Amino acid sequence: MWLCNSSIGRKVVMSLTGVALVLFLTFHGCMNLVALFSEEGYNMICEFLGANWYAVVATMGLAALTVVHIVYAFMLTAQNRQARGSQRYEVSERNPKVEWASQNMLALGVIVILGLLLHFWNFWYNMMFAELTGIATVHDPADGFAYIVDTFANPVFVVLYIIWLVAIWFHLSHGFWSAMHTLGWSGKVWFERWKTIGIAYTTIIMLAFLVVVLAFAFKLAPSLCC
Repeated sequence: MWLCNSSIGRKVVMSLTGVALVLFLTFHGCMNLVALFSEEGYNMICEFLGANWYAVVATMGLAALTVVHIVYAFMLTAQNRQARGSQRYEVSERNPKVEWASQNMLALGVIVILGLLLHFWNFWYNMMFAELTGIATVHDPADGFAYIVDTFANPVFVVLYIIWLVAIWFHLSHGFWSAMHTLGWSGKVWFERWKTIGIAYTTIIMLAFLVVVLAFAFKLAPSLCC
């Protein structure tokens, strides 16, 4: 009940689910890098994951973590707005000590959710969902490489994915060190260190995704030449 009803408890849930999602992004980013160099290697990973029971269970767990993270984010936002009351309308200038990402976490979160839905439509729906339901798709459900090529051959999707990745970067760069602070893993010395580590780690992950998008958009991926 403490995790649901108290402000600190909700922040702890947000932090733990956020860390889990960062770990998934790390795995997903590394997996995508394989597509840069080997079509066969990437499709082997897609086939291994596929609609096997462990992949389905992991997907359900990931979906649950995402839903909990989103729900608690809206709960905390509503709680903060209620606590400020009419004072939020009286503030006209931005506090220079508060980061832009911190002040716009809800808007960034909405962009991240919309991008996630687009990503599900382009990939999960055509791959795992298609394999589970047997619906007809353009390519074989295990041919993830073909879906990458098709998706990023469309300039509109390329722009939308770049916007999505930028939003994730801002969201994570703040959320990473904020989670460490909430979990009590920061003091006067480590506060700035966690911020630096968070920005560096988030940048590396997002660059991994961005490189794949741009490499396939401009047909520069080595795997396309083989």
